[in-house]
Amino acid sequence: MEEPFALIDRLRGAAARSAHGRSGEAAERTGGMPRLPPAQLHEIHALSPGEAASGAGLAIGCVLAAQARPVLWLRTEAAERQGGRLHGPGLLAMGLDPDDLVVVVVADDSALLRAAADGARCPGLGSVIAEGWGAMRGMDLTASRRLMLAAEASGVLMILLRVGGQVVPSAAATRWSVAAAPSRALAADAPGAPAYDLELLRRRGGPAGARWRVEWNRDTQSFDPAPLSGARLPLVADRAVAGTPPAPVRGAG
Repeated sequence: MEEPFALIDRLRGAAARSAHGRSGEAAERTGGMPRLPPAQLHEIHALSPGEAASGAGLAIGCVLAAQARPVLWLRTEAAERQGGRLHGPGLLAMGLDPDDLVVVVVADDSALLRAAADGARCPGLGSVIAEGWGAMRGMDLTASRRLMLAAEASGVLMILLRVGGQVVPSAAATRWSVAAAPSRALAADAPGAPAYDLELLRRRGGPAGARWRVEWNRDTQSFDPAPLSGARLPLVADRAVAGTPPAPVRGAG
């Protein structure tokens, strides 16, 4: 975890570089899936620990597609311990400049939710990703409403990334489940672009239940329909992702 003053300086510098980097077009679509609009809370659920990298990939892709930089990524110590450190080369391969990312590790779920609310109130940020593993203590309608109100006031894209936790009611505008999908093979057996199976579990004020298979297009900073199969690119270091079968995508009430 960075020292407080160093963290503040990094956030200020990233905000200055990205002052004009946001997109306010909430209705944009990418690869057939809705683009996550800023100024709202969205949930991404990796339904098993083996899909942690998929959750991270979807979160980063949504941030980049929305041009919601700089990014504050909050993680619990449990997420850091069980999921491994964020893999810099994987993030860079997706198109995220390390200078636009600040990672903060907090003690527990309670600290995560407090830090997320503070970050969501900061208009100098483009997005906040709050990553928790398992059952998140304190995550309820009241806590999620606090995050939503903070994001609405500041314009920040607020993403709650949950790994392996049970889906619970919340005030989020959208809720997604994600699992890895085969990516298409490239020449010389090079790794293919990250591909994901997605399901929209909840959409406030609209229908849910739609599914997509998409892959990340770094050149256009968007998700395209995924056509073929191949290898996948890890976004979390120190975890054996290759060979893990994709978790089934399930609906939730």
